[in-house]
Formats: sequence, structure tokens, C-alpha cells
Amino acid sequence: MAKDSPPRWDRRMQQRLARGEAAALGELYDRFASLVHSLAHRVLGDEKAADRITREVFGYIWENPDAYDPKQGSMRSWVARITQGQAVARLRQAETASLAEGGGGSREELEQKLRTASAAARADYIVTSMPAPLRKALELAYFQRRDYRQAAADLGVTEDEARRRLRLGLQLLSTANSLPRDGSAPPAGHGRAR
Repeated sequence: MAKDSPPRWDRRMQQRLARGEAAALGELYDRFASLVHSLAHRVLGDEKAADRITREVFGYIWENPDAYDPKQGSMRSWVARITQGQAVARLRQAETASLAEGGGGSREELEQKLRTASAAARADYIVTSMPAPLRKALELAYFQRRDYRQAAADLGVTEDEARRRLRLGLQLLSTANSLPRDGSAPPAGHGRAR
């Protein structure tokens, strides 16, 4: 995982992109391409489609650097939000086309698939957007199978603090399934507050 971007870095990056610095886009790509690709792949389940979404997201950022508002959150969150919106929109488009051609199940199955993909993308977005201390605690618990005592030792915090971080991280993740029933996601390509 990439390190959290300090707000100053986010503002400088936006300014560099607005000036048209190709090196800035390269730096942004190096920092967030794996995040974008993994989020897109999680929603679409297809490597080539995730590659296309990755290109589209960075193309959008290059063309619209002023769409990012540092007051609305980190650049990492903004990039993840764009990716989620694009990937869910692409999935909806592909599934609707498949349904129209007579393949791939019923309208209800399509909507369930979209809700599931949206919840998965939202969970990924929540994890990538949460503060580093919460994310690190969840990574220790989930990927490394550490209990709160072991996580506390690894993080260098008290057991109470480790429990607090895990509890808060899990509470944030529990909101991933609270999307609207229509399976909609944030608008694709927009970094503005909803």
C-alpha cells in the first residue's frame, strides 16, 4: 500500500498537474496505479477491463486536475472514488448490454451483481481512504491474522488503542453494504462532494 499523502503533497501535485507537468502524472501513476487497477479489477473481475479503467482514470485526472478539491479529502481518496465510479459504471454498461442481447440472466440478477460489486468497491474505497493507523491495524488483523494484543505489539500502541483502532476500522467497513438499493455509486470522474 502507498503511504498516506500529506495534504501539502496533494496540493502540490494538483498544481503540477494543472501546469501540465508530465512528470507529475508519472509520479501520480507510480503512486496510485496499483490502487486503481486493484479496485477496478475487484469490481470488474477482468484484467483487460481493469487496465482500460486505469488508463481512463489517469486520463481523466490529466485532463481535469482542477476537479480535485483538497478540502474534500486526500488525493488518494479522490483517485479511489473516480475509479469506483468508473468501474461500477462500466460493469452496469456491460451487464445491461448482455441482458439486452438475451444473455446473462434476469434484471434482478443484474441488479444483485451490481450491488455486490458496488459494496466490494465501496469496502476497498473505505479501506484505502481510512487513516493509516486504522488501515494498518486492519491489515494486521485480516492479512496477518493478528489478534488485538499482537497488533498492539506490532504497532507499538497499547492494547486498548489497538482494540479501538480495530473496532473503528470495522465500523467503517460495515458501512460498505449501506449503498442505495439501486446499487449506484458516486458519479464517475467527479471529485466533488455529493
